[in-house]
Amino acid sequence: MTLVDQIVADITTAMKAKDADRLSTLRMVKANLMNRKIEKGSELTDEEVQKALQSLVKQRKDSIEQYEKAGRAELAAKEAAEVAVIEEYLPGAASPEEIEKAVGDAVTATGATSMKDMGLVMKAALANLAGKNADGKAVSEAVKAKLNG
Repeated sequence: MTLVDQIVADITTAMKAKDADRLSTLRMVKANLMNRKIEKGSELTDEEVQKALQSLVKQRKDSIEQYEKAGRAELAAKEAAEVAVIEEYLPGAASPEEIEKAVGDAVTATGATSMKDMGLVMKAALANLAGKNADGKAVSEAVKAKLNG
């Protein structure tokens, strides 16, 4: 069963369970995936679906940060609940140790010595973390720490 099929099946389950919050989030995810499918002109692969889901999670996390700055705890909580639902369809998050190892391997592989090489290291590190749900911000911070000393 593909991720899209799983999401559609879970929409039905949420309807039957009368779980309005989960249903709303899953419908939003499905709409986003349908739009991407239309843009692409063909079915999405599971990898493309995962990238879309990661993008949705990143958007929600940015919104949470903005809501918290504005003192809107109820909206931040709603976004956090959406993140929890979306993350169920993503692979497990990469641990800080896995990120450190991937960054170390990327620095070694690229021969990076300064911050000028950050783009190369980021690309290699994210490639090393393929299949894991790695937070780009955490990877970026690890790369900066490694290249700065």
